[in-house]
Amino acid sequence: MSSTKKEKKQAPSPRNEGKKRVAVIPGDGIGQEVIPQAVKVIQATGANVELTEFDWGADRYLRDGTTVPADGFAMLARDFDAILVGAFGDPRVKTNIHAKEILLGMRFKMDLYANVRPVRLLDAALCPLKGVEPKDVDFVVLRENTEGVYTDAGGVFKGGTPDEIATQEDINTRKGVERIIRYAFQYCEQHTKLDGSPCKTVLMCDKSNAMTHAGGLWQRVFKEVSGEYPHITAQHMYVDALCMQMVRDPRQFDVIVTNNMFGDIITDLAAGLQGGLGMAASGNIHPGRTSMFEPVHGSAPPIAGKNVANPFGAILTAAMMLRHLEFEKEAGKIEAAVLAAVREKKTTQDIGGKLGTKEAAEWVALRVGQG
Repeated sequence: MSSTKKEKKQAPSPRNEGKKRVAVIPGDGIGQEVIPQAVKVIQATGANVELTEFDWGADRYLRDGTTVPADGFAMLARDFDAILVGAFGDPRVKTNIHAKEILLGMRFKMDLYANVRPVRLLDAALCPLKGVEPKDVDFVVLRENTEGVYTDAGGVFKGGTPDEIATQEDINTRKGVERIIRYAFQYCEQHTKLDGSPCKTVLMCDKSNAMTHAGGLWQRVFKEVSGEYPHITAQHMYVDALCMQMVRDPRQFDVIVTNNMFGDIITDLAAGLQGGLGMAASGNIHPGRTSMFEPVHGSAPPIAGKNVANPFGAILTAAMMLRHLEFEKEAGKIEAAVLAAVREKKTTQDIGGKLGTKEAAEWVALRVGQG
């Protein structure tokens, strides 16, 4: 059975066969509401996990100036099998330095290079497109997670003057590009769609007609790696064309792979196809290493503390994490319960229900426990 403990009271217990240790970092804003609800759902599955909560976030930063303890990332990689994270961002921290150092720090310093964002429609009523059914929206976006413009390379010269110059470098390495593209083809080989059919295509998205240097690297590597997988159809679209096609006909996609910035943008659009950011799950993966899982939505300060945030993105993220930890049965229970909640309108208002955050999550937890 699962158990929960606080960071300051007790260290994680020694590893034992079968039990998985999960670090829980609710973060800021609605993260502090939805992550505890996701934890309750995990506990309802009976999965053999031990959950240890950490208080990293704006409250701690404002209290003692700590963003991440000195050995924080090394400790997570050493002592835990996975990390469940909420959201970061708080208007009281104007620079958002804590969010950058915790979330981006985790991705970069733990080398979690594959950001995996499934796009799955649970009910036709959640999609704004006419005539689209759940079987029509079932693909995944794989976003390179450790390079691109998010490396914060660049700077400002003559700041605050009419001659100010700002640069933001787009960093792309052969190693980084190749491993995310190879991950995409391997993912396509290993996964099926919800209807049981195999994934057949990997589409690489870039803007190589304008960003010729970085785009040229992505194009060359994609061609080379795709040649090793002749049984998988390799496709390409420019990012602007892809955005149009995602809205026009989402049925055509299986696996999409792209860089850090484009992946960030197109997955927000993709979330709109499945009911909004409140329904979107994601994982930050490095195969064979401790990986981190987070709902796609942000901290949403305007609605924080009002019991209105949709907890399903966090709950589906928890299911994604459990499946990664090889708790297939438990993950399936969660997904089935969320699907039932959507169909029976036992949801928050943003997707057509009348329940609060806690009440919607409690309905799912009860359903999981009965399953």
